[in-house]
Amino acid sequence: MAAVDSFYLLFHEIAQSCNIYMETLALVGAWYTAKKSMSLLCECYTMMRLYFIPRLVSKTDLSKQYGKWAIITGGTDGIGKAYAEELASRGVNIILISRNRVKLENVTQAIKETYQVEAVFIVADFSKGREIYLPIQKALSDTEIGILVNNVGVFYDYPEYFTEIPEEKLWDIINVNITAASMMVHMVLPGMVSRKKGAIINISSASCCKPTPQVAAYSASKAYLDHFSRALQYEYAPKGIFVQSLTPFFIATNKTKYYGFLESNRWMAPSPETYAYHAVSTLGISARTTGYWFHSIQFLLARCMPEWLWVWVAQSVNTSLRRKALSRISLISSGKQLKH
Repeated sequence: MAAVDSFYLLFHEIAQSCNIYMETLALVGAWYTAKKSMSLLCECYTMMRLYFIPRLVSKTDLSKQYGKWAIITGGTDGIGKAYAEELASRGVNIILISRNRVKLENVTQAIKETYQVEAVFIVADFSKGREIYLPIQKALSDTEIGILVNNVGVFYDYPEYFTEIPEEKLWDIINVNITAASMMVHMVLPGMVSRKKGAIINISSASCCKPTPQVAAYSASKAYLDHFSRALQYEYAPKGIFVQSLTPFFIATNKTKYYGFLESNRWMAPSPETYAYHAVSTLGISARTTGYWFHSIQFLLARCMPEWLWVWVAQSVNTSLRRKALSRISLISSGKQLKH
């Protein structure tokens, strides 16, 4: 009987001790839940402020806020062209820089006629290295650059293992994705600082979030742009300059023409025009954003993922995209051969 009493006494003491720990753990759990709930509410508010509230008000004249002229590199197709058109619709004069003169002439003329702003172009191939930047600098020497959009970039034709990338493509990825943005910022930033206003938009990629297999060099180059942009924002925000890192997921452009599923999932992969409309609305509000509401949801989930899960998802998606791209390329090649 004494042994039974001793057991119940011991159990009672242990239970009391556990209750103290349970209460402490309950408080910690409640604090953690409240913190995460507040964080989620803040994320929801940020999305509303970035992507939905601006749609309720008329477009602002960005030329008064940042400056009269905007430079868009790689501005003849896709995001670059859409960005140029969106900025022109907000009263900004446009300077397009790309390597295809015919496309530059056509897009420049269309912007002039459609939006009644000034538009000019500079022919430059950013893959040619250092020699191209002096002529660009001379052409821009007397121009008040208010906005710089570093859009020009080189992407894989489809996800690929690193050793299978042609050496020329690898050089282009590094030379265009990293060097072009750095040199263009170095060129126009002093003028912005002297005027105490200006905006720089570097178009990175959501693949900068974590290491991304089968687009290793591309994602690494975009990670550079993301870190570069964020560091510049810390350096130059006190001087009146707004530096933005855009980190979109898939957008339905020529770069993704082999990814068939994007054509039927435009809510996941918006058109360049839709993306530019949303992204420009975030200018001056968020220094780091995907630029599009659904991409922001994806990016939030990606940040919460452990790296192993991100890598597994990326491997699965990129392997599937690679297979589909190769299949479509094979079908196109077969069709051409049959025609001949």
